[in-house]
This record gives sequence, C-alpha cells and structure tokens, in this order.
Amino acid sequence: MFRTVTAPLSTADSTPVLIVPYMWIGDFVRCHTVVRMLRSRWPSRPIDVLTTSRCAPLLDYMPGVRKGIVWDLPRSRLALRAQGKLADLLRAEKYGTALVMPRTWKSALAPYFARIPERIGFVGEGRFGLLNDWRWGERKLPRMVDRCAALALPAGAARPPNWPEPELRVPATTVDAWRRRQELSGSLPVAALAPGAVGPSKRWQAASYVEVARELGRDGMAVWVLGGPDERDLANQIVTEAGDHVRDLTGPDLRNAILALAAADLAISNDSGLLHIAAALGTPTIGIFGPTSPWHWAPLNPLAAVIETKIDLPCRPCHKPVCRVRHHRCMRDITAAEVLNAAHRVMAPLVPRTPA
Repeated sequence: MFRTVTAPLSTADSTPVLIVPYMWIGDFVRCHTVVRMLRSRWPSRPIDVLTTSRCAPLLDYMPGVRKGIVWDLPRSRLALRAQGKLADLLRAEKYGTALVMPRTWKSALAPYFARIPERIGFVGEGRFGLLNDWRWGERKLPRMVDRCAALALPAGAARPPNWPEPELRVPATTVDAWRRRQELSGSLPVAALAPGAVGPSKRWQAASYVEVARELGRDGMAVWVLGGPDERDLANQIVTEAGDHVRDLTGPDLRNAILALAAADLAISNDSGLLHIAAALGTPTIGIFGPTSPWHWAPLNPLAAVIETKIDLPCRPCHKPVCRVRHHRCMRDITAAEVLNAAHRVMAPLVPRTPA
C-alpha cells in the first residue's frame, strides 16, 4: 500500500522532481542538502521524496519538500510486482526528473518503469539502461554527502566550497503539544540520550550512559532516553540504574524521537540517525565516534562537541558494525568524564555548576 505525506509548499505549474534517497535515517536527513540544492537550481519545480514508512515523519519537518511518496519495498529481493505498482504511481505524478542516490540496480527500477524522462545517478551497478544521465567519479567522492549532493548539480559542474546544511524545522506549538501528551511539562532543562546505533561497535557502553545520566540528574536536568524498539533494553538499564529523573521515550515511531530532540536542550548521541536529526534541528549536540570517522560521517551541521578516543589505534577508523579485533577500545577508552565535561560546557548558561 502507498500513501502520500503532504507538506504545504507554493508551487508553480512546472514539472516536479523526484528524489530517491538512501533510506537509513542519517542518510535520509543528509538528503535535505540535495533538496536545498535543487530549490536553488530550479526554484519553480516541486520536489517530492520517495520514502519508507520509517523515515516518512522526517518529511513533515523538511522545508522545501512538497510531499513524500511512502512505499516499503522488500530489502532482500527485486520485488518486480511491487516495483511495477510503484512505477504506476510515479507515472501518474508526471515527474520530469528523478535523482537516484543509491548505486544499486534495484533503486533505479521504478523510475525506469515509470519512464521518467530524466533519470540521474551514478553508473553504480552497471545501470546504463535504467538511467539516462550517467554520472562518473563516485569513488573519488569520499563522503556520502558529496556523492548525494553532486547529483543535484548539472553534469560536469564544479562543486561549491560548502554544501548547504540540512534543516529540520518543528514549530514550537507542535513541541508544546507533544510535551503535554507525553506529560513532560516540567521546567527542568532536558538532556536527550541516544545510546543506539546500527551495529554494536558504534555503541558507547551502556554503563557510561548510566553514569552520564546519573550525573546530569545531579546537575538538575531531566534526562530522556531515545531510540527504537531495539534500544528498549538499553533504556530500561539507564532508567533503572540512573534514577527517577530519567524517562524512557523509546518506541517504533520516529516522530516521537524527532519531537523529543526538538524539545531537548542538549543531545548526546552515538554516530546514528538520531545524531543527524538532532544536529539538523539545531539542538546542541555531542557526537560520540568510535569506529567511524567524523570527517566522513558526522552531520554537515555543526556539533557542540565531537568525542573520540585520544589514543592512536591502528585499527581505527574501520567503519565496521562489529569490532574485528574484539577489544573495542575506540569506544571503551572514551570516559564518561569526557562526555560530561562537554555537556557541562554546553549547558553552563542553563545549569550553572557550583565549583567543588
């Protein structure tokens, strides 16, 4: 089944553009850089984004997006019947251009079946017939944001010195209504913790998050633990061990995490999708990086602090979801004191500390 997620946007009678992004949450947020590039290049053309149900809530807060096309394709197979149905929907929208960011053969099928006149993407998996505006040099672009944003430029155009940063905007009235529904109307400053990540090697130790949550509570802050269903056990451990000031807000609805991060005064996150959401919202954010390189994978948006191990490890960065050498020192050697020092610097205007 499909549905559309609509957002108000003044559009002229011009051919709309479809973006086919990566469907991981962090990469989906990066996609807003592409939206901003296209809005600058084609001000009168509406921009739609293909999305999964999981990522769809993000589009409600992305300026410049007309609507999202929500369609959950199977990950493990081509699913030609589902691709055909999606193509029927895309054909009815009369798109003039499709930007296909993933390099996979499968990601270009529906735009091809829909006969979208201009289909832009890197050659990737030999997609010469599926795309008709082939781009080369993908492997010379080391960062994901460079690869995605380059597709928004005319072929052969020089890259700008800086890409536009992603933006997520949540109205204050929406945040206030959400807090009332969640019974989170207290006046304490709030720190949001995002202890999850894709792959165990990118997760800072649960015990360290417990220590941070406990200390922030002593400083007079409320603490919210965010994440999906996979983080429920982590959240339970932090709530149980850190104190009554901690609230478990994990759950299957990404919108809940978006609104929590918009309401928070500080976010502390592993290298995960929630890190990108917090940064794009403008919430002061501390990013904890273990096996991944911040230069490659941190948000384009400025972070309040980047925390990495100070020890030079020959195995780092490995960008692997599981530690290959099994010591996991890239995360284990980061102390709670380092993260707390960064948090105290950020929160000093709201939570003055008494010298010991």
